[in-house]
Amino acid sequence: MHAYQDMVFSTTARLVGDDALAADISQEVFLKAYGSFAQLRASATAGGWLKTVATRLALNHLSRYRRRWRFFSELRIETPDEEAEEIEFAVPDTAAADIDAEQRAAIIDRAIQELPEHQRLPLVLYHFEDMAYVQIATQLQVSLAKVKTDMQRGRAALARKLVRCGIVADVLSS
Repeated sequence: MHAYQDMVFSTTARLVGDDALAADISQEVFLKAYGSFAQLRASATAGGWLKTVATRLALNHLSRYRRRWRFFSELRIETPDEEAEEIEFAVPDTAAADIDAEQRAAIIDRAIQELPEHQRLPLVLYHFEDMAYVQIATQLQVSLAKVKTDMQRGRAALARKLVRCGIVADVLSS
C-alpha cells in the first residue's frame, strides 16, 4: 500500500476533481487489493492493476453521480432574451511569472479540476493515464469523435485558464 498510495490517490484525484472523494475511492481500491492480495503480492503488474482499478472506480463513481456535481466552470448566468453566459471569476492581477514548479503544478491541477467533466476526463486519461483516444472512447462509452472534440475544447479552455493565471499552456498543444 505504501508503495502505491500516492499513485492511486493522484489518479483518482485528477479524475474526480475532489481530494476527499479521491481519498474515499482510493480506500475502496485498496480494499479490493486486500481481497486479491494473494495474487498481487508477488505480481510485477500490481501497480498497473491498482491504477486500472482506481481509474475504473473513479469513472464509475462519476457516471453514477454525474448529475449531482457541478463545477464552477459549469455555472452559467441566465439572462432573458440572451443565451446563458459563463460566470467569470476574478483572477488576481498579481499572478507571479516566477512561480516554482510545485506552485505551477498546483495551478495547473486546479485549472484542470475547473474544466467541465466531459472535457476534464479525456484530458486526464490521455495526458496522465497514457490512454489512446480509442481506449478513452471505450472507457467513457462515447464516440471517438466526441473524445476528439472534447479534447480539443478542453485544451482550449485549459489554455485560456492558464493564460489568465500567467502560465503558458504550450504543453497541451500535443
